[in-house]
Amino acid sequence: MTIHWSAYRRARRRSRQAWALLSVLILGIVCVIGWFFTVGQFSIAEPRVNGPSEAPVLDRDWMKPVAPVQPVPAGSAAGALEQLPVKGRAPKNDYDRSAFGQAWFDADHNGCDTRNDILRRDLTGELFTEGSDCKVSSGDFHEPYTGSLVSFRRGSESSMAVQIDHVVALADSWQKGAQQLTKQQRQNLANDPLNLIAADGPANQEKGAGDAATWLPGNKAFRCHYVARQISVKAAYRLWVTQPEKDALKRVLDACPWQQTIIVE
Repeated sequence: MTIHWSAYRRARRRSRQAWALLSVLILGIVCVIGWFFTVGQFSIAEPRVNGPSEAPVLDRDWMKPVAPVQPVPAGSAAGALEQLPVKGRAPKNDYDRSAFGQAWFDADHNGCDTRNDILRRDLTGELFTEGSDCKVSSGDFHEPYTGSLVSFRRGSESSMAVQIDHVVALADSWQKGAQQLTKQQRQNLANDPLNLIAADGPANQEKGAGDAATWLPGNKAFRCHYVARQISVKAAYRLWVTQPEKDALKRVLDACPWQQTIIVE
Protein backbone atom coordinates (compact mmCIF):
# COMPACT_ATOMS: atom_id res chain seq x y z
CA MET A 1 0.00 0.00 0.00
CA THR A 2 1.43 3.33 -1.06
CA ILE A 3 0.98 6.43 1.12
CA HIS A 4 1.60 9.73 -0.58
CA TRP A 5 3.72 12.30 1.26
CA SER A 6 0.96 14.96 1.15
CA ALA A 7 -1.55 12.55 2.71
CA TYR A 8 0.97 11.68 5.43
CA ARG A 9 1.50 15.37 6.23
CA ARG A 10 -2.25 15.97 6.44
CA ALA A 11 -2.62 13.05 8.81
CA ARG A 12 0.22 14.34 11.00
CA ARG A 13 -1.31 17.82 11.05
CA ARG A 14 -4.73 16.46 12.06
CA SER A 15 -3.07 14.40 14.77
CA ARG A 16 -1.25 17.45 16.18
CA GLN A 17 -4.48 19.48 16.12
CA ALA A 18 -6.32 16.69 17.92
CA TRP A 19 -3.62 16.50 20.60
CA ALA A 20 -3.68 20.31 20.97
CA LEU A 21 -7.46 20.32 21.43
CA LEU A 22 -7.20 17.48 23.91
CA SER A 23 -4.51 19.35 25.86
CA VAL A 24 -6.66 22.49 26.01
CA LEU A 25 -9.64 20.42 27.17
CA ILE A 26 -7.60 18.73 29.89
CA LEU A 27 -6.17 22.08 31.02
CA GLY A 28 -9.68 23.53 31.19
CA ILE A 29 -10.90 20.61 33.29
CA VAL A 30 -7.92 20.96 35.65
CA CYS A 31 -8.60 24.71 36.04
CA VAL A 32 -12.28 24.11 36.78
CA ILE A 33 -11.43 21.44 39.35
CA GLY A 34 -8.83 23.72 40.94
CA TRP A 35 -11.30 26.63 41.09
CA PHE A 36 -14.00 24.43 42.62
CA PHE A 37 -11.80 23.07 45.39
CA THR A 38 -10.45 26.52 46.32
CA VAL A 39 -13.21 29.15 46.10
CA GLY A 40 -15.78 27.73 43.72
CA GLN A 41 -17.49 25.40 46.13
CA PHE A 42 -18.01 28.27 48.55
CA SER A 43 -19.34 30.60 45.86
CA ILE A 44 -21.79 27.96 44.69
CA ALA A 45 -22.88 27.28 48.25
CA GLU A 46 -23.59 30.97 48.94
CA PRO A 47 -27.25 31.79 48.41
CA ARG A 48 -28.11 34.42 45.86
CA VAL A 49 -29.14 37.57 47.66
CA ASN A 50 -30.70 40.65 46.14
CA GLY A 51 -29.92 43.57 48.39
CA PRO A 52 -28.70 47.17 48.33
CA SER A 53 -25.42 47.93 46.60
CA GLU A 54 -24.45 50.84 48.85
CA ALA A 55 -25.22 52.50 52.18
CA PRO A 56 -25.63 56.19 53.06
CA VAL A 57 -22.80 58.17 54.62
CA LEU A 58 -23.89 61.64 55.72
CA ASP A 59 -27.12 63.62 55.82
CA ARG A 60 -26.03 67.24 56.16
CA ASP A 61 -29.54 68.36 57.06
CA TRP A 62 -28.85 67.30 60.63
CA MET A 63 -25.46 65.54 60.73
CA LYS A 64 -21.99 67.02 60.64
CA PRO A 65 -18.81 65.27 59.50
CA VAL A 66 -16.07 64.53 62.02
CA ALA A 67 -12.46 65.34 61.26
CA PRO A 68 -10.40 62.38 60.00
CA VAL A 69 -6.63 62.33 60.23
CA GLN A 70 -6.45 63.14 56.51
CA PRO A 71 -8.94 63.40 53.63
CA VAL A 72 -10.03 60.25 51.82
CA PRO A 73 -8.18 60.20 48.47
CA ALA A 74 -10.50 60.71 45.52
CA GLY A 75 -10.34 58.18 42.70
CA SER A 76 -10.47 54.44 42.35
CA ALA A 77 -10.67 52.27 45.43
CA ALA A 78 -8.11 49.93 43.87
CA GLY A 79 -5.70 52.83 43.49
CA ALA A 80 -6.23 53.89 47.11
CA LEU A 81 -5.63 50.32 48.23
CA GLU A 82 -2.22 50.32 46.56
CA GLN A 83 -1.27 53.36 48.65
CA LEU A 84 -2.04 51.66 51.97
CA PRO A 85 0.96 50.25 53.84
CA VAL A 86 1.12 46.47 54.13
CA LYS A 87 2.29 45.19 57.51
CA GLY A 88 1.61 42.46 60.03
CA ARG A 89 -0.80 42.82 62.92
CA ALA A 90 0.33 44.57 66.07
CA PRO A 91 -0.43 42.82 69.40
CA LYS A 92 -4.05 42.95 70.57
CA ASN A 93 -3.51 42.03 74.21
CA ASP A 94 -3.66 45.67 75.32
CA TYR A 95 -6.78 46.59 73.30
CA ASP A 96 -9.52 48.31 75.27
CA ARG A 97 -12.68 49.90 73.86
CA SER A 98 -12.14 52.90 76.14
CA ALA A 99 -9.09 53.84 74.05
CA PHE A 100 -11.63 55.08 71.47
CA GLY A 101 -13.48 57.31 73.92
CA GLN A 102 -17.02 57.12 75.22
CA ALA A 103 -19.20 54.75 73.21
CA TRP A 104 -21.63 56.59 70.93
CA PHE A 105 -20.33 59.99 71.90
CA ASP A 106 -21.99 62.99 70.21
CA ALA A 107 -18.88 63.56 68.12
CA ASP A 108 -20.46 65.99 65.65
CA HIS A 109 -22.12 68.05 68.42
CA ASN A 110 -25.55 68.03 66.80
CA GLY A 111 -27.23 67.17 70.08
CA CYS A 112 -27.78 63.47 69.31
CA ASP A 113 -25.54 60.51 70.10
CA THR A 114 -23.89 58.69 67.21
CA ARG A 115 -25.95 55.49 67.47
CA ASN A 116 -29.21 57.37 67.03
CA ASP A 117 -27.69 59.49 64.27
CA ILE A 118 -26.90 56.33 62.29
CA LEU A 119 -30.30 54.76 62.96
CA ARG A 120 -31.99 57.94 61.74
CA ARG A 121 -29.71 58.05 58.69
CA ASP A 122 -30.20 54.41 57.65
CA LEU A 123 -33.82 53.67 58.57
CA THR A 124 -36.92 54.70 56.69
CA GLY A 125 -40.24 55.62 58.30
CA GLU A 126 -38.36 56.20 61.54
CA LEU A 127 -40.27 57.28 64.65
CA PHE A 128 -38.85 58.86 67.79
CA THR A 129 -39.62 58.20 71.42
CA GLU A 130 -42.07 60.63 72.95
CA GLY A 131 -40.51 63.96 73.81
CA SER A 132 -37.26 63.32 71.90
CA ASP A 133 -35.96 64.50 68.54
CA CYS A 134 -33.02 62.10 68.73
CA LYS A 135 -33.96 58.76 70.23
CA VAL A 136 -35.21 56.51 67.41
CA SER A 137 -37.92 54.12 68.57
CA SER A 138 -38.64 52.25 65.33
CA GLY A 139 -38.05 52.11 61.61
CA ASP A 140 -37.43 49.76 58.69
CA PHE A 141 -34.61 49.30 56.19
CA HIS A 142 -33.23 47.08 53.47
CA GLU A 143 -30.32 45.72 55.46
CA PRO A 144 -27.09 45.79 53.40
CA TYR A 145 -25.14 42.82 54.81
CA THR A 146 -27.84 40.18 54.35
CA GLY A 147 -30.11 41.91 51.83
CA SER A 148 -33.09 41.25 54.10
CA LEU A 149 -35.90 43.64 54.96
CA VAL A 150 -35.42 44.38 58.66
CA SER A 151 -37.51 46.24 61.21
CA PHE A 152 -36.03 48.02 64.21
CA ARG A 153 -38.05 48.27 67.40
CA ARG A 154 -36.49 49.78 70.49
CA GLY A 155 -36.66 47.52 73.51
CA SER A 156 -34.54 45.62 76.00
CA GLU A 157 -34.66 42.49 73.84
CA SER A 158 -35.45 43.80 70.34
CA SER A 159 -32.89 46.62 69.98
CA MET A 160 -29.97 44.22 69.44
CA ALA A 161 -31.60 42.85 66.28
CA VAL A 162 -30.21 45.97 64.58
CA GLN A 163 -26.67 46.96 65.52
CA ILE A 164 -24.34 49.72 64.38
CA ASP A 165 -21.31 48.12 62.78
CA HIS A 166 -17.87 49.67 62.61
CA VAL A 167 -16.94 48.92 58.99
CA VAL A 168 -13.33 48.79 60.11
CA ALA A 169 -13.69 47.10 63.47
CA LEU A 170 -12.09 49.03 66.32
CA ALA A 171 -10.12 45.99 67.50
CA ASP A 172 -8.87 45.50 63.93
CA SER A 173 -7.88 49.15 63.66
CA TRP A 174 -6.04 48.89 66.99
CA GLN A 175 -3.81 46.21 65.51
CA LYS A 176 -3.25 48.16 62.29
CA GLY A 177 -2.21 51.63 63.30
CA ALA A 178 -4.82 53.12 65.64
CA GLN A 179 -2.47 52.72 68.60
CA GLN A 180 -0.41 55.48 67.03
CA LEU A 181 -3.35 57.91 66.81
CA THR A 182 -4.28 60.42 69.49
CA LYS A 183 -7.29 59.61 71.67
CA GLN A 184 -9.27 62.34 69.89
CA GLN A 185 -8.45 60.81 66.51
CA ARG A 186 -9.49 57.37 67.77
CA GLN A 187 -12.74 58.84 69.11
CA ASN A 188 -13.43 60.34 65.69
CA LEU A 189 -12.68 56.98 64.04
CA ALA A 190 -15.21 55.29 66.33
CA ASN A 191 -17.89 57.87 65.57
CA ASP A 192 -17.19 58.73 61.94
CA PRO A 193 -20.35 58.13 59.82
CA LEU A 194 -18.05 56.83 57.07
CA ASN A 195 -17.11 53.96 59.38
CA LEU A 196 -20.63 53.18 60.61
CA ILE A 197 -23.51 51.20 59.07
CA ALA A 198 -26.75 49.95 60.62
CA ALA A 199 -26.62 46.17 60.23
CA ASP A 200 -28.37 42.92 61.04
CA GLY A 201 -27.38 41.97 64.59
CA PRO A 202 -26.47 38.31 63.94
CA ALA A 203 -24.47 39.24 60.81
CA ASN A 204 -22.57 41.87 62.78
CA GLN A 205 -21.86 39.37 65.54
CA GLU A 206 -20.61 36.87 62.94
CA LYS A 207 -18.24 39.48 61.52
CA GLY A 208 -16.84 40.35 64.94
CA ALA A 209 -13.50 42.13 64.53
CA GLY A 210 -12.79 40.42 61.20
CA ASP A 211 -11.30 42.10 58.18
CA ALA A 212 -12.00 41.34 54.50
CA ALA A 213 -9.78 38.25 54.64
CA THR A 214 -12.09 36.60 57.18
CA TRP A 215 -15.55 38.07 56.54
CA LEU A 216 -17.53 39.66 53.71
CA PRO A 217 -21.25 40.49 53.53
CA GLY A 218 -23.49 37.69 52.30
CA ASN A 219 -25.15 40.25 50.03
CA LYS A 220 -22.65 40.18 47.16
CA ALA A 221 -24.16 43.32 45.59
CA PHE A 222 -22.86 45.27 48.60
CA ARG A 223 -19.30 43.95 48.63
CA CYS A 224 -17.74 46.51 46.28
CA HIS A 225 -19.09 49.41 48.34
CA TYR A 226 -18.18 47.64 51.56
CA VAL A 227 -14.52 47.08 50.72
CA ALA A 228 -14.24 50.57 49.20
CA ARG A 229 -15.56 51.93 52.48
CA GLN A 230 -12.99 49.91 54.45
CA ILE A 231 -10.20 51.20 52.21
CA SER A 232 -11.48 54.77 52.53
CA VAL A 233 -11.57 54.56 56.34
CA LYS A 234 -8.08 53.09 56.50
CA ALA A 235 -6.75 55.79 54.19
CA ALA A 236 -8.46 58.55 56.20
CA TYR A 237 -7.02 57.34 59.52
CA ARG A 238 -3.60 56.17 58.27
CA LEU A 239 -4.20 52.52 59.04
CA TRP A 240 -2.52 49.64 57.28
CA VAL A 241 -3.62 46.29 55.87
CA THR A 242 -2.14 42.82 56.14
CA GLN A 243 -1.17 40.96 52.97
CA PRO A 244 -4.08 38.45 53.20
CA GLU A 245 -6.45 41.36 53.76
CA LYS A 246 -5.08 43.24 50.76
CA ASP A 247 -5.42 40.13 48.60
CA ALA A 248 -9.06 39.73 49.68
CA LEU A 249 -9.84 43.39 48.98
CA LYS A 250 -8.27 43.12 45.53
CA ARG A 251 -10.30 40.02 44.69
CA VAL A 252 -13.52 41.88 45.40
CA LEU A 253 -12.44 44.96 43.43
CA ASP A 254 -11.43 42.81 40.45
CA ALA A 255 -15.17 42.42 39.84
CA CYS A 256 -15.78 46.19 39.99
CA PRO A 257 -12.65 48.04 38.82
CA TRP A 258 -14.74 51.21 38.42
CA GLN A 259 -15.46 51.36 42.19
CA GLN A 260 -14.45 54.71 43.68
CA THR A 261 -13.42 55.55 47.22
CA ILE A 262 -16.23 56.78 49.49
CA ILE A 263 -16.04 60.51 50.02
CA VAL A 264 -18.01 62.28 52.77
CA GLU A 265 -19.93 64.96 50.87
